[in-house]
Amino acid sequence: MWQGVRRDLSEAVAAVRRAAAGPGRERDLVVQALKAALAAWVAWAVAGWWLKAPVAFVAPWVAVVLVESTVYRSIARGLQQLGAIAAGTVVATAVGLLLSDTMTAMAIVLPAAMLLGYWRRLGSQGIYAATGALFVLTGGSVSVGTSAARLGEALFGALVGITVNALIRPPVYLRDTSAVLRGATDEAHDILRDVADGLAEGRWDAEEAGTWHERALRLRSRVDQAHAAVDLGRESLRVNPRRRRGAAAPPGKGYDDAVLVLDYAAVHTAGVTRTVLEAAAQDRPAPRPHPELARRYAAFLYQTAHALRLYSHSRFGQSSEDGLCEAVADLRDTLEELRRDLVRSTTDDPDDIATYGALLAQAHRLADRLVVPS
Repeated sequence: MWQGVRRDLSEAVAAVRRAAAGPGRERDLVVQALKAALAAWVAWAVAGWWLKAPVAFVAPWVAVVLVESTVYRSIARGLQQLGAIAAGTVVATAVGLLLSDTMTAMAIVLPAAMLLGYWRRLGSQGIYAATGALFVLTGGSVSVGTSAARLGEALFGALVGITVNALIRPPVYLRDTSAVLRGATDEAHDILRDVADGLAEGRWDAEEAGTWHERALRLRSRVDQAHAAVDLGRESLRVNPRRRRGAAAPPGKGYDDAVLVLDYAAVHTAGVTRTVLEAAAQDRPAPRPHPELARRYAAFLYQTAHALRLYSHSRFGQSSEDGLCEAVADLRDTLEELRRDLVRSTTDDPDDIATYGALLAQAHRLADRLVVPS
């Protein structure tokens, strides 16, 4: 237990140091937390301290939750939340005025409010329909005036939260997008190189091959994260004042191309490692395919890993595309040699031919996707 606590504390300290050291995810989280606190403080200062509104607590409550990860999300979820609160408040007020018993009113209103919360148009904010209804029914005597004030405070809090998020360092996640894409590309590069090392050295250990395949399968989740990061990067620039000031440009076609190539690389890397795992798992006195063919295939994987890294650098302006074009040309030459090797192979074992043929098919698919988009 204490080891877990110490580990959590050390991770927290490391996160604080990263936030203080420079821009990054940790600093973004600190900024968003401070903005949410500021939005709540401003909403309460106006509604509670200055105007002394009857239900002033609603304003900071709404303001703090609407300092979202993007300005667009603050606006969209703000509208959904206001709609949900309004629906729950109106229904609870109507029933509360008709019935004098709070318990009976809750038994009628809450099921309806919960069902309303599942309405698709309210999205993740649907739960606030029931919350709004509860505030009405548990806040003392029910009146139209109090319910109207509650809706007014919710609207004011939403305006404060959205304004603070939009005007004070509105979040942009292009840096995170590039980092996630580079991280996924680096992982694909490392997996291919490790498999190539194993084939070049004649290591066909089933346990090690299983590790390669597990890493290749996990690469799929890294690609999914890259997809999400690109979408978030684009969303963070929607209705964002920083974009209009020219401080940021939207993710272009290069991001889409990079994710597409990563997608195919993940699929075919998993295919390569699965074929190696199946071959290594079979109980045979000699490795498969033939050691010389395996070494040549390893050379192809080295070239593929190198081309993937060059592709990532060329997409994000870290290098020109000339090196990538040359690497892809070399890759295709090696692929032709692999095909001729299979034809010239003297093995008479159909299993060896099937294994090498499967690896060759994955090689073709990898090479086909490593082209420079126009």
